[in-house]
Amino acid sequence: MDGLTAVVTGASRGIGASVARLFGAEGTHVVACARTLDEVESVAESIRDHNGSATAVRADVRDEHDLERLAAQAGADDTVDIVVANAAVNQGTPGDAPLHEESYSRFDDTLRTNVRGVFATVRELAPHLAADARVLVPSGSVAREAKPGMGAYAVSKASAEALVRGFAADLDATAAAVDPGLVATDLSGGTGRDPDDIAPMFRWAAVEADAAEIDGEVVDLRAWKQATR
Repeated sequence: MDGLTAVVTGASRGIGASVARLFGAEGTHVVACARTLDEVESVAESIRDHNGSATAVRADVRDEHDLERLAAQAGADDTVDIVVANAAVNQGTPGDAPLHEESYSRFDDTLRTNVRGVFATVRELAPHLAADARVLVPSGSVAREAKPGMGAYAVSKASAEALVRGFAADLDATAAAVDPGLVATDLSGGTGRDPDDIAPMFRWAAVEADAAEIDGEVVDLRAWKQATR
């Protein structure tokens, strides 16, 4: 991964932070963004402390002007090779947010972050993408398998996977949804695999997986483990 440039949104914690740190350790220049500059700067500093290269940018994926600025900064010196559109919210307790009881405000904000945020991230970065760039969007089985009480979050992940298919059709870059299973983050209520344990899955999808095989597809744990065993 030496010499590559990666943009990771939602990089202040959870999957985003773990992926950013791993990419940085592998020689990639990481442009890490989140809504809170102090938190994402801490992640960037940890990368630099281990002789990696990282830039922290405060950006809210709900605001296309923030993302326009992020894209201009990320692509100022070179093309962008990897995008991990990771920023997401889950405002309900997993399993305890029936869709028919969601408030309009919570539904709107979930989709604005998890769907429009992915769209705007890729839209603004598209002019800066290398021809062989890869766009990775974290997803989960709730996008395809209905489970009680997952509310707007499940809807948002299904929509994000639809975006991936559209990007795969329209971009020269490879676009894939990455489903790492249940990961212990704020979105899952802290249950699941350690984010550090699944960060290598994103590395594999970013540089090792066959581009033609994953383009427009959902890459899950089984595919990763079979490919790397």
